[in-house]
Amino acid sequence: MENTGNILNQHLIDPEICIRCNTCEDTCPIDAVTHDGNNYVVDPEICNFCMDCIAPCPTGSIDNWRRVPKAKPYSLDDQFGWDELPEELAEDELGADSEDGSAPEADADAQTEVAESSLATEAAVDDFRPSRYNAKTPPWSAAHAYVNLYGPKQARETITARVTGNVRVTQVGSDYDTHHIVLDFGSEPFPVLEGQSIGILPPGNDEKGRPHHARQYSVASARNGERPGYNNLSLTIKRVLEDYDGKPVRGVGSNFMCDLAVGDEVQVVGPFGSTFLMPNHPRSNIVMICTGTGSAPMRAMTEWRRRLRKKGQFDGGKLMLFFGARTPEELPYFGPLQSLPKDFIDINFAFSRQPDKPRRYVQDVMRERASDLAPLLKDPDTCFYVCGIKAMEEGVVLALREIAEQAGDDWEDIGRHLRDQGRLHLETY
Repeated sequence: MENTGNILNQHLIDPEICIRCNTCEDTCPIDAVTHDGNNYVVDPEICNFCMDCIAPCPTGSIDNWRRVPKAKPYSLDDQFGWDELPEELAEDELGADSEDGSAPEADADAQTEVAESSLATEAAVDDFRPSRYNAKTPPWSAAHAYVNLYGPKQARETITARVTGNVRVTQVGSDYDTHHIVLDFGSEPFPVLEGQSIGILPPGNDEKGRPHHARQYSVASARNGERPGYNNLSLTIKRVLEDYDGKPVRGVGSNFMCDLAVGDEVQVVGPFGSTFLMPNHPRSNIVMICTGTGSAPMRAMTEWRRRLRKKGQFDGGKLMLFFGARTPEELPYFGPLQSLPKDFIDINFAFSRQPDKPRRYVQDVMRERASDLAPLLKDPDTCFYVCGIKAMEEGVVLALREIAEQAGDDWEDIGRHLRDQGRLHLETY
């Protein structure tokens, strides 16, 4: 959107449907998006309307606008404090405006030129931002995703799911307590695709007396259910007992979910996500790079491909997995992964905390497989998916750049194709 006259068409985030997934803040190239313990907000002093944050938002909460007097936009304090967006201002509250009293849409071609210019400029100074290569569209052959069927601003705010399974999928005794949780939706429709996520509403209120906001979790099962033919899905959830600084904290959503018993009910919103989707054409190759519970969408994609192959409905296309953890004991699904046929999936583990062994991360193993990855980077039938902790994102994309350049290829050209063709997807937290 664009400003005109004395009017600012202010970019705002809807707190009612925002699930606090941090995608907008990670995506914004100029740090205009920030957050506190309550809301995610856009700083009107910084936002330049580049629109980079719009497409990746899984709920659409980022795509909200209010016309306000340019001299009096909604401040950060205003945005941090509200529980819902303010009503549109009346014309007499806006004051002087353009001739037609409206703020025009920004020209689409101009936006594209700005984005391409920004990409070239950043590349020239080597200000390496992995998000510059993150695709904002799904692969061309991905199935159609349904999003936001249930949520605060839908006909039904939530859908109720019943727990039909809760199994620990990391070795007992390790600190990494991760659970595989199966939710059944009964007769209510809740279609999901591999790569999508859902929101869980924990019961109770936060320290300010507000109901807890939704916690987002990636779906770990194939599109036809954890149990094929049933209206269910699975999640991979790690129990959070400390923050990123190592300080003790009890994660509200993760502990609620990990403690659920079979028969318990949970309130769900979503589904979310329309870009981090697997390709469906027969020649498609999928390279999956993940850490910890970032394995959830990779498990979903692998399982759907396995089911197609078992029925004789999928004959070609490679699957490569690069999976990182501190130790094998902390790796979700470690045992089942080892039993998958070698001609079906090429699995590469990276462990960073094994006794008497050097630290290895997923990007290190990727470099070891450079000769296999280099041709896949140029192959239009290959899609790359990265999911896990935020710290892995830069190392992985830098490794891809290094692999391309060592093969004598132009990374900026390849990176642009990966982004524009919906072939490189980053989902980190």
